[in-house]
Amino acid sequence: MIEDHAHEAASSLPRDEYSRRLEVRRRSLANRERWERRLADGRLAAFSLGVALLAWALWSGRISWAWAVGPAVVFLALVVVHARVARFTRRAARAVTYYENGLKRIDGDWAGTGVQGLSYLDAEHPYAADLDLFGSGSLFERLCTARTRAGEERLAAWLLAPTDPDSIRARQGAVVELRPKLDFREAVALLGADVREGIDPEGLTSWGSAPAVFTARLPALIAPVLAALGIAALVAWVATAIGSKPLVAIAAVEIVYFLTQKGRVRRVLGSVERRTHDLVLISELLARLEGESFSHPHLARLRGALETEGAPASRRVARLAKLLNLIDWGNNQMFAPIAALLLWKTQLAMRVDGWRVRNGPEIAGWLAAVGEFEALESLAAFAFENPGDPFPEIADDETVYEASALGHPLIAESKCVRNDVRLGGDLRVLLVSGSNMSGKSTLLRTVGVNAVLAFAGAPVRANRLRLSVLSIGATLRVQDSLQAGRSRFYAELTRIRMLVGMAERPPALLFLLDEIFHGTNSHDRTVGAEAVIRGLINRGAIGFVTTHDLALAAVAERLTPQALNVHFEDQLVGGTLHFDYRMRPGIVTHSNALALMRAVGLDV
Repeated sequence: MIEDHAHEAASSLPRDEYSRRLEVRRRSLANRERWERRLADGRLAAFSLGVALLAWALWSGRISWAWAVGPAVVFLALVVVHARVARFTRRAARAVTYYENGLKRIDGDWAGTGVQGLSYLDAEHPYAADLDLFGSGSLFERLCTARTRAGEERLAAWLLAPTDPDSIRARQGAVVELRPKLDFREAVALLGADVREGIDPEGLTSWGSAPAVFTARLPALIAPVLAALGIAALVAWVATAIGSKPLVAIAAVEIVYFLTQKGRVRRVLGSVERRTHDLVLISELLARLEGESFSHPHLARLRGALETEGAPASRRVARLAKLLNLIDWGNNQMFAPIAALLLWKTQLAMRVDGWRVRNGPEIAGWLAAVGEFEALESLAAFAFENPGDPFPEIADDETVYEASALGHPLIAESKCVRNDVRLGGDLRVLLVSGSNMSGKSTLLRTVGVNAVLAFAGAPVRANRLRLSVLSIGATLRVQDSLQAGRSRFYAELTRIRMLVGMAERPPALLFLLDEIFHGTNSHDRTVGAEAVIRGLINRGAIGFVTTHDLALAAVAERLTPQALNVHFEDQLVGGTLHFDYRMRPGIVTHSNALALMRAVGLDV
């Protein structure tokens, strides 16, 4: 188990630290907004004064129009300063939002405020929908603070599949180091607002791995020679009496040369607008990651992936950004004639293509490293905001799930009821009975979600959790499908068949079967459930089965000591059901269903 050493004092009181920082950021925002308003007023005053002086000069003739130059200069200076202050204001506003959202997460008021990740939800996945991994109020929304799609994809991948014990422990160690780095997380969060929307990892990787467009060396050598000759001819025409014939001759040769390269230039510049802009967007993020020092080997390795032949990725991207700016110069009408003489876009297209050939194969690695950093940062923020949640112990040589005071991490602490659970050794199945709403399904989700967190490398909501690496399969949200023409019962059969197949290969299966076979009669339900449970046990699986059919309780008795009955109770007081959500040993001894029917006015 990762040792949960004490870290910065602020991390023990995350709400106090967020509140303190939020107040500071709000004061900063108010100050910048005040300056922005003053600069806007000053800009308007300078513009109005300039217009008034110019109009007076033109209409009255009593003063020179040059009097308007001073206000014009002041106006332009204020425009530049105002734009800079406006950028800082937007940054300050993002800082305020960052800590407001952090407090919402701590206070349990975060649902619907974050990234929901619905694009990662596959209805056929064995547990994603069942455990509410994606969507409003989901685990992904609670965890994800990533700024790029690469970060979102990596975090989603960790939630959707377990990994090996060494990888889990490496992530845990990285999260422990990242947890107190609140300044680092804030700095990443305050980068450009359009980072997530602008970056297409798959498109960038494909662009970077495509073959070179300019493959011959001779055209690349001819272009600068023709450009130099063209400038020399232009200077000679202007400064000497040599005339325009050399310039016209060079221009003609350049036109022929340009036509031979036109198709290649268009191919390069056509893609550069779609792809390299994405890289420029993350240049600040790359620089911020490169500027941080890490001691954990996993983080040091990720940081090392951002360097190629000793040059950091951010510097390489900065070179590309300069090329893009130079390409934009060629669109300036004043510069266009000189650009044509210099074969400006042709030469720059060749340099961009050369940049892509040299650096393109590294793009996938850069994005993967950025994505993993961001996924780890999401888990680190979760760990910081929940200082009482420990990291689980990953068992290597047995199939086990043992937890004390296990609770659901998405339920507010004030409302979260915790239970102890233990599976492993001879005990393979807990058969959970109880009425609807008593807590059976929530228990299954609690077990499953904490396993997902554990395998991702995050802390868990428990006093202690020890588990082996397990594949997870559940039937909590199995639904019928009108379009597919299948009933809920058939959909459940299909899912259970999937889980049986999963149990036949490592790692061992953790199955979470909710109200098993409730769509059929009691006899068939009992026979079928016993056969399925016995088959899963024989394949090395462990898990939970819930039911409100007390006839199934006998299944656990026939499977002793591999199965055990537990239950949740409810009490009807004054016509209202009360639940304590505490798991107890044995079979539920009573049912309040008829009493509740009568309480709502049904004649039964």
